Amino acid sequence: MSNNINLLETFENQYPERDYNIIHTAPEFTSLCPKTGQPDFATIIIEYIPDKLCIELKSLKLYLNSYRSDGIFFESVTNKILDDLVKACKPRYMLITADFNVRGGISSVIEAEYISEVFKQKESF
Repeated sequence: MSNNINLLETFENQYPERDYNIIHTAPEFTSLCPKTGQPDFATIIIEYIPDKLCIELKSLKLYLNSYRSDGIFFESVTNKILDDLVKACKPRYMLITADFNVRGGISSVIEAEYISEVFKQKESF
């Protein structure tokens, strides 16, 4: 698997005092099945509440496209995307939903979530 986290760029959040949702939908995500080498297709939905940084969209597109030649399981790619995006922008909250196309008569939706400690404490009030 490539070290594709280096493709991600961020920019300064202009409204860091406010909690607001950013939702990006990538309906053309492709990776490879590590067992068969066949392509897997998914819609990746990235929902997050930024803190100081936001993800730059062109870099996000290049990052997601970099998985096209990677043999990786659905669960692994979803969690890796979450880990990489959290590392890049350090959000207050992030949810990655990977809705994979039907393969062998089975559809799969994988969700991975991150909640920062500060946001967790704030939400518990």
